[in-house]
Amino acid sequence: MIEYRTGNNLDIDQVIEMYVASTLGERRPVADRDRMSDMLRNANLVITAWDGDILVGISRSMTDFAYATYLSDLAVRETHQRLGIGKELMRRTQAAAPRASVILLAAPKAVNYYPHVGFTQHNSAWVLAPTASIVP
Repeated sequence: MIEYRTGNNLDIDQVIEMYVASTLGERRPVADRDRMSDMLRNANLVITAWDGDILVGISRSMTDFAYATYLSDLAVRETHQRLGIGKELMRRTQAAAPRASVILLAAPKAVNYYPHVGFTQHNSAWVLAPTASIVP
């Protein structure tokens, strides 16, 4: 039975290991423990899924609880995918801020997943990389 918990007071090594086991580690700075710690600590809505003592899923978001919830990471350990864990993490994320829209940027492998679970595509998202500058 999967247990769901809310909060970001987690063991960073356990979190990093789960990211790697979910393949999201391919697109996150898992080799930079300090940066991963900052990402976790500064998220104000973190919901995790546990199979006993094993972290099997995470939803890491930033939200104002009123208008927008940016779901920056949704990851489920590969061994636990297709069991409804990702959907439940998203449901609980939405329920934590019921007046806010949930917004995300899909990982390339998940582009076709989100329309299947109820998301609509928005065609005008923009990203400014940390190394890029605002043009004068």
